[in-house]
Amino acid sequence: MGAIDTLLVAGSPRVEDMAADTQLQDWLRRQARTVRRYGSVCSGAFVLAASGLLDGKRVATHWKLAGQLASDYPLASVESDAIYVRDGQLFTSAGVTAGMDLALAMVEEDHGRDLALSVARQLVMFLKRPGGQSQFSAHLAAQTSERSSMREVQDHVLANLKADLSVPALARRAGMSERNFARIFRSETGTTPAEFVENARIDAARRMAEESDLPAKRLADAVGYANVDGFRRAFGRRLGVSLVEYRRRFAS
Repeated sequence: MGAIDTLLVAGSPRVEDMAADTQLQDWLRRQARTVRRYGSVCSGAFVLAASGLLDGKRVATHWKLAGQLASDYPLASVESDAIYVRDGQLFTSAGVTAGMDLALAMVEEDHGRDLALSVARQLVMFLKRPGGQSQFSAHLAAQTSERSSMREVQDHVLANLKADLSVPALARRAGMSERNFARIFRSETGTTPAEFVENARIDAARRMAEESDLPAKRLADAVGYANVDGFRRAFGRRLGVSLVEYRRRFAS
């Protein structure tokens, strides 16, 4: 076998057996000293943890397993909501599809943003997903409503973020009373109109934050916030990180 550049341990139904395999653990420790980077996808983190390779490291795994990983291996710092985490040469991701996010990050690191973005488009993926495993996507949420009137309202919100998107204004657009509109909207979408509007605005803001260096006040104005402090609070609430921290992690 030739030299290994990147070593990733995939999750498996046999992960407990793999974690108990002393020969495998010895091999992983040897390889980790020579490869350019190593890591895991999903429950594969338990295999690396058993070899001691997660000690003192920030790591991710599937959200259902994060508590167990933190309990079984307290020397690892488990970030339960992360899509993927890089700590030096160590890369770890959440579930199976998060492994695709991790792979795109590696493509970008090795070959640049343009190629990574091209791959992401081909796979119909975000190049970098917002937030963590509890992420949202307002555009995807807008596809869930069965009533055309609710979809029309959602499309209007997404296309007119700086407009008056209060419940009274949206109810008038739907031709309903405010109470009936709010009830049906929540029933159809699983969220309140105000939450959907906030999600849509912050989703747009985080994409602009990735692609530009616009200051917070201009971002806030661009997505319909009159008050920059309110925008900052909403950004942190929805994405789990501040605007400054989000840019540090995800901006071009």
